[in-house]
Amino acid sequence: MSLIERDTPRKISFTPSINPYAAGSVMAEFGNTKVHITAVIEESVPPFLKGKQQGWVTAEYSMLPSATHTRGKRERNSVGGRTMEIQRLIGRSLRSIIDLKKIGERSLTIDCDVLVADGGTRTTSISGAYVALALAVKKLMGDGIITENPLREPVAAISIGINNNGKIIADLNYNEDSTCDTDMNIVMTKNGRFIEIQGTAEKEPFNREQLNAILDCANNALKSVFDAQDLALQ
Repeated sequence: MSLIERDTPRKISFTPSINPYAAGSVMAEFGNTKVHITAVIEESVPPFLKGKQQGWVTAEYSMLPSATHTRGKRERNSVGGRTMEIQRLIGRSLRSIIDLKKIGERSLTIDCDVLVADGGTRTTSISGAYVALALAVKKLMGDGIITENPLREPVAAISIGINNNGKIIADLNYNEDSTCDTDMNIVMTKNGRFIEIQGTAEKEPFNREQLNAILDCANNALKSVFDAQDLALQ
């Protein structure tokens, strides 16, 4: 008997080129979760990379005050621990699939701003950030600034949970996320390689059989995400 109850994500939408001023932009939507994402190119690199003939990709993440059920305060002077963790995760995920030497000494900053949060904001951000990054790279190549595509393969992410019936479900909304026994975030490449696996047993511990099923569920669910990315980048 299968442990997987649902291995398809919510309705996915990537609406590209929504911001006329960014090198790459997209509205990423997983169900009711909506994230506005832009990619900006700067002709400079952090001090630790100067003179090393390579570029840098970094990310910032934030939530609008009304993105959740209760108004959250803006992080004006410093970011909180959760925000820092998520933006580092987004940056790591993108850097894992790009050849930084091929973009030269320039930086790409990906800004992910959550407009509506209904579960999976970090995974929606990662999946949409790849689209924005790919559009920015396309612009660099179209303008003749770089000559080789630095992107090795697409990257996307999905949330997976074990509900209180012991069943595994993909792409959790807020209600599902708040009641699950286990909550995991899986970041993978299109070729099926893992970049990051974040998982915590909130209530009941999970076993090895469940872990294997979680990874299978993520692999199946992400096929739809990669298809949606491809469609947005046509």
